[in-house]
Amino acid sequence: MSDREKLERIAANNDPQAYRALFEKFGPIVKAFMMRQGTDAATAEELAQETMLNVWRKASLYSLDKGSVTTWIFAIARNLRIDQLRKEKTWVELPDTYVEQASSEIAADEAISSEQERQKIKQALDGLPKEQREVVVLSFIEGLPHRAIAERLQLPVGTIKSRIRLAYLKLRTAVGDPDE
Repeated sequence: MSDREKLERIAANNDPQAYRALFEKFGPIVKAFMMRQGTDAATAEELAQETMLNVWRKASLYSLDKGSVTTWIFAIARNLRIDQLRKEKTWVELPDTYVEQASSEIAADEAISSEQERQKIKQALDGLPKEQREVVVLSFIEGLPHRAIAERLQLPVGTIKSRIRLAYLKLRTAVGDPDE
């Protein structure tokens, strides 16, 4: 049974087995995601459980328009993390005697790593078919919404979305997904 089918069963019947399957799959992944975002283990666990509780409560609100089940769950997690950050005290006044400033220089290893990553992405983009590269550039570099791209290229929005998705999958394979 797919994740979408499990979510539909939760929405329609409050199916505990479907929920358990989603929880067992996504709970640890969401917790790891939270920890990569700088959250301590206890808070990450709490946010992961809150995310999955929202999946249970809001399963009926999911639609394919919001992306895959994974995308929808991680949007819930991201929003909960943002809410948690807003609640934390983020500004601490430094004493007047504190005069040190952070270096504005980029560390050499970061600069090399960034340049290597840029080259890897450029090669992956260059490896895409022209139609896919064009929509990726318009969407992610120029920041155009799908509808504007469709109008500019005189294509249906669905075609634009399909090309972006195909390009994303190829880029993800070529560049490597750090979350896998």
